[in-house]
Amino acid sequence: MNDKRIVIVGGGPAGIMAAIAAGTKSSNVILFEKNSSLGKKLLMTGKGRCNLTNACDLESFLQRFSKNGQFLRDSFKIMFNGQLVKFFEDRGLKMKVERQKRVFPVTDRACSVLRILENELKKNKVKIVTDSDIKSVLVKDGCVSEVFSKNDMAFKCDSLILATGGVSYKNTGSNGEGIRIAEELGHKIVPLRAGLVPLIVKQKYIKSLEGLSLKNIRLIFTARKKKIISDVGEMIFTKNGVSGPLVLTLSSSIVDFLKDGADVVCSIDLKPALSKEQLSKRFLKDVSEHPKKSIKGILKDYLPQRLICTFLDLLKIPHEEKISNINKKVREDLLNMFKNFSFDIERGESVDLGMITQGGVSLKDVSPKTLGSRIVKGLYFAGEMLDIDADTGGFNLQAAFSTGFLAGVSAAL
Repeated sequence: MNDKRIVIVGGGPAGIMAAIAAGTKSSNVILFEKNSSLGKKLLMTGKGRCNLTNACDLESFLQRFSKNGQFLRDSFKIMFNGQLVKFFEDRGLKMKVERQKRVFPVTDRACSVLRILENELKKNKVKIVTDSDIKSVLVKDGCVSEVFSKNDMAFKCDSLILATGGVSYKNTGSNGEGIRIAEELGHKIVPLRAGLVPLIVKQKYIKSLEGLSLKNIRLIFTARKKKIISDVGEMIFTKNGVSGPLVLTLSSSIVDFLKDGADVVCSIDLKPALSKEQLSKRFLKDVSEHPKKSIKGILKDYLPQRLICTFLDLLKIPHEEKISNINKKVREDLLNMFKNFSFDIERGESVDLGMITQGGVSLKDVSPKTLGSRIVKGLYFAGEMLDIDADTGGFNLQAAFSTGFLAGVSAAL
């Protein structure tokens, strides 16, 4: 145990894990958090259940990062999903693996995860200073020397870890202050934008579908008459657009086209397991067997109630019209909507509503082996501040814990 003075700024997953790791090596670790308590954003992850990591293998894991995933190899060498799960299970919190290999605590409560982390901070005698934000950093002879809080308190340090997050969910304290400090110290910043963001739809009828979830559907996004991206999964309609795991994951590929002024169209294939011919054959069989049923009655075996109403309204079909009175062309139009329910994307939600922030401190200015700055000696970065982002499913949280752990170990050496 040494007495190296280590300051960590940011009490989220990356900052907390950095403090825990540093606290195993140094007896002089201080963790600053601008909120009144730690882990405010952590408590929101996985809808409050905390999707801690993903159980897929390393190569598959790295592929889930939109770019720069290879940068994380050294961080994952020191702490990957197996080590992270063991960290919590050794301390009494069991984990479970759900669909798409997403890992959650068996309690289904993010506060269980936070409690373990806080206990570990206490065990390692990390000093925690809440309601305190850092406004500037003093560098002497190319090395970090001192940090200054916004209430003008000064703290000398041998190492400084910035883990203040991005700019999404500003009500949790993520306001970009750490990124501002990094830029002032000479680091290049890749422009910030929303990642994993809901999308706003132009058509007003979308509001009538608010809250409706669709599972096992295929989304196809097109721009300039070419397919951008497509995948199968879950989505949900919001009051003015679409969201849910599948939309959030694909949104990163969409936002660039929208910023370039391209017209982006989203199409939903509600029955991806069936070809149009198979669907038509099944539908005609139902029609022939139940000629006296209303169109609405036939469709209830195919679609959610609210989607039925929307489809019938868009095609101007009376809801109680007998199926036998529906001509071939209208039936074809209806089946086309099953396979290609399309609407126009207006824009992505603001960066504040993105689940993560894309962009951040350029990785060219950071050593992947230590997460130390290549510009200022003794300065380290962890978590969402770095220009790294991934899909939903536990990938971003694992990256936060892993980079935090590596930064903490490196800073304490």
